[in-house]
Amino acid sequence: MPVQVGDYSWQQTEAAVFLSLPLRGVSVRDADVFCAENYLKVNFPPFLFEVFLYAPIDDASSKAKIGNDTVIFTLYKKEVAMWEMLSMPGVDKETKQKIREKSILQAQQTAQEADEAKAKARREDQKYALTVMMKIEEDERKKIEDMKENERRKATKELEVWRECQKKDKEQKPIPREEKLQQGKQAKEARKQLKHKTVAGNSTVSHHATKGRNSEDIFAEALQEASIPAPRSVGSIKINFTPRVFPTALRESQVAEEEEWLHKQAEARRAMNTDIPEFCDLKEEEKNPDWLKEKGNKLFATENYLAAINAYNLAIRLNNKIPLLYLNRAACHLKLKNLHKAIEDSSKALELLTPPVKDNANARMKAHVRRGTAFCQLELYVEGLQDYEAALKIDPANEIVQHDAEKIRSIIQGTEVNSCD
Repeated sequence: MPVQVGDYSWQQTEAAVFLSLPLRGVSVRDADVFCAENYLKVNFPPFLFEVFLYAPIDDASSKAKIGNDTVIFTLYKKEVAMWEMLSMPGVDKETKQKIREKSILQAQQTAQEADEAKAKARREDQKYALTVMMKIEEDERKKIEDMKENERRKATKELEVWRECQKKDKEQKPIPREEKLQQGKQAKEARKQLKHKTVAGNSTVSHHATKGRNSEDIFAEALQEASIPAPRSVGSIKINFTPRVFPTALRESQVAEEEEWLHKQAEARRAMNTDIPEFCDLKEEEKNPDWLKEKGNKLFATENYLAAINAYNLAIRLNNKIPLLYLNRAACHLKLKNLHKAIEDSSKALELLTPPVKDNANARMKAHVRRGTAFCQLELYVEGLQDYEAALKIDPANEIVQHDAEKIRSIIQGTEVNSCD
């Protein structure tokens, strides 16, 4: 059985009641306070305090402050008046039980209404957030559609210009053909005149008939030779390759061992690749990955990207641990718009360029830039920006990379709609 507490003090004004209840030796966490319109209860085991108020109060605005082993209540009256006493006089057990049950039901109903109001407010907030997100997505979709429409118009305009150029070329081509026909007619007329003169000479001097026919053949051959262009001059080009030199000091050089090492390397490559058809027609020095890399670089410089890729492919089949082969092949794929292959080769180059040291910093920066460019051309601007920022960490003073990174940020923020270069 709980111990009823009767030690309390209270004061009042016309609008409020101030009640002070001591909590000696009881933890604040253990105190359970319940306040209703006509009922007030404080349960702090083993003690219990309850009062059936003289008049109704506004339980929503009333307050309770716990501290210094005391609970101080500020109860605001619903009607402005002075109470004769704090609790209702002459309340029997049955009435008290009804007041308790009514107070609990009112408290449950109030809590349910508060929960429903919170849930409604939460739903309204979610609905508003969903509306805002849908509007943002609609704006992004519209922006992308506008970009695609602009690209389509640009491509259509370029196609029309190309068609006009083709049409003009076709109109201009028959002109030299007509000139050739005219020249052919003139040559035929010249042959007829020569033939007519030869026949006239034969009728006057009969014993020169054979000679006249021979002269006719000579003139005809001369005309045919004049219409055929002269053959091209024949020549040969000699190519010399720089021999591989080991960076060894002269006093420590061992030329014989180095030559033997080169010979063994060539034999090993030949033994590994005897079944590859591409290597059957290659010379010995052409089966060197370094030679193939240099060949690919020269082809790239002449904008022959497909041939450069073939050179890098052969070099990778010989040695797939050289990161520069993948890095250079990624540049070729980027030029040919093979964007996914460019991303794969750049990633493979970064994988081989480990650990990150000063000597491979430039190659790592290029790999990040090329992979970032491929991502941007695929309209994956966030991934592209990450690669550009990684390149800037390696070379913060590179103004070109800084400018491109700013441009990508502008595209992501929606202030620019142009694609990456």
